Amino acid sequence: MNDLRYLLVVWCLATLLIQAPIFAQTVQLQPTLRILALGDSYTIGESVSPNQRWPIQLGDSLKNRGFVVDTTAIIATTGWTTGNLLAAISAQQLATMDFNLVGLLIGVNNQYQNRPLAEYQVQFAQLLDSAIAYAGGQVDQVFVVSIPDWAYTPFGQASIPGPISQAIDQFNATNKSITEARGVAYIDITPISRNGISEPVLVAGDGLHPSGEQYRRWVQAMLPVLTGDLTSIDPELKMPWSVNVDQETGRFRLFGPEKGELPVRWEMLDMTGRLLETGVIQSDHSWKAERLPAHQMVLLKIFLRNGQCFWLRV
Repeated sequence: MNDLRYLLVVWCLATLLIQAPIFAQTVQLQPTLRILALGDSYTIGESVSPNQRWPIQLGDSLKNRGFVVDTTAIIATTGWTTGNLLAAISAQQLATMDFNLVGLLIGVNNQYQNRPLAEYQVQFAQLLDSAIAYAGGQVDQVFVVSIPDWAYTPFGQASIPGPISQAIDQFNATNKSITEARGVAYIDITPISRNGISEPVLVAGDGLHPSGEQYRRWVQAMLPVLTGDLTSIDPELKMPWSVNVDQETGRFRLFGPEKGELPVRWEMLDMTGRLLETGVIQSDHSWKAERLPAHQMVLLKIFLRNGQCFWLRV
């Protein structure tokens, strides 16, 4: 093999942005940030200390990356549905407060209360439009976080977890479609929440809500989307595999997987986030990319079978 070079591996906690362009819907951060987080128990951080809430952890992480966080405002209450959140924000003058980073996570209580999906669709769209307005009409200063799956908690396991997960997927498909239609960044943290049974440390002491550790992992999944920097990774995680490539033939080889860890799916994207090609890595650990651009950097995304993924940058 000629021009063989090892790839820089960047570990990713969750499936960050599916098949939509990665950087086409990133957030444009200002040097000084005024953060507004809208939501329910997941945003107010039920059963964790205030400094473990994801908006607070996000602000701390951005400070560590050189941003000034002037304000972090949270409008969220345990048990709120989209209707409750709409009523709460309508009573405040949020559009006059110059927020430049607005996050929205809402919907689990609509699902829990068996409220109609059609109602959620209408009200979520209204909330997202409000979030954009609160960011001065700048869609690139808004992001949506997917609904975590409470089926993967002790509380959820005591119920009927299968239907819960199916319903969560339906609600997330709805909010994702609305989010992408408006050109807003979407961050999928649901796969992280689905490790709650295999990793009890991800569940708070109430047996239902995320722990501070899970929120920390959410933030690590948010950072590449918010900063556009794939090196915004969790230094405590180990890089599981490595890959090399023959640039002339476009053939890749994966090193590190153990028996039973393959096959897995891969995607190749250009540096604008445009999907170039997708396929499956079989048990022989090698594959050929037909559309590998000559002498251009690309991104590989390899999906692990546990719902996580990692990035490789050529």
